[in-house]
Amino acid sequence: MRIEEFDYFLPKEMIAQYPAEERPSSRLLVFDRKKGIVDHRHFLDITEYLREGDLLVLNDSKVFPAKLIGKKETGGKVDMLLVEKVAADRWRCLTRDVRKGTDRVELFIGEHRAVLTKEDSDWMVRFLYDGDSDDLVMKYGSMPLPPYIKRSNGNGVVDYERYQTVYARQNGSIAAPTAGFHFSKTLMEAIEKMGVQIAKITLHIGIGTFSLIKSHAVEEHIMHREYYELDETIKAAIREAKDAGRRIVACGTSAVRTLETIFSGNGNTPLRGHTELFIYPGYQFKMVDALITNFHLPRSTPLLLASAFAGKDGLLRCYDEAKGQGYRFYSYGDAMLIV
Repeated sequence: MRIEEFDYFLPKEMIAQYPAEERPSSRLLVFDRKKGIVDHRHFLDITEYLREGDLLVLNDSKVFPAKLIGKKETGGKVDMLLVEKVAADRWRCLTRDVRKGTDRVELFIGEHRAVLTKEDSDWMVRFLYDGDSDDLVMKYGSMPLPPYIKRSNGNGVVDYERYQTVYARQNGSIAAPTAGFHFSKTLMEAIEKMGVQIAKITLHIGIGTFSLIKSHAVEEHIMHREYYELDETIKAAIREAKDAGRRIVACGTSAVRTLETIFSGNGNTPLRGHTELFIYPGYQFKMVDALITNFHLPRSTPLLLASAFAGKDGLLRCYDEAKGQGYRFYSYGDAMLIV
């Protein structure tokens, strides 16, 4: 399968630069896979498509301020994106600001010293700080907005609230589970009153989700691992719902990957660990019956997952229709419900 099959053109003006004024006011494209029918609504109307007995699975991972700017003694700046904490004082990170051939850079993070070193193919930053480096990250870091959000005023205060779901609680993601942006607390309460059960799992989104596929053949792509966990009681509730024939509605591709990972291997998969599961067309879903998702970038792993669930031709037809209807795309954009 060629990655070129998952290309599409999107005018730049359709990339959402800010969130919707109110979370549930974003638009909602509803796609019925079996009937091939497309409906255009607002996210608040999702209650009309959920039903009593459904189990809605949310990813409660919380985005932390993973973007850091280090200053060299010469005054130059080094932008870093923290990817994974490997010790109390050390993080694996991404950076593009280090001169080729350099494998060590001494930095200041605020008034505190740090050292950036190249270890094999990875960059590591070590904070020369007596306490836990989390304290410095929270103090000096900024929200890791994706590069297609380009504003003249940079990252605003609004992002600390809105580049986050209202139910986020487990710190660890460097990109948000954006399908959940559209839920307000009031809407979630209304959904529960309908008799929809809500279950929360965790997958910390890292470079595995947001890295675009570079290989020509889709099958050759290797996902970077991402950490997941869920409670035994949550797993039992999901299993019970599935066995009873109730719908499992996953909010976001990260929730899908967690569910499909946990319920593979005859149910013997650990409740916490790392997943490298790459879902693309041809995958046979074991758990998910409906999917809430956003509109994704060309050649991205979330786009391929959504294509596997909706069917590639059906999904791209929905994208064409969304463009024609003036939907807003990507992280701060509008939503899809695929049933």
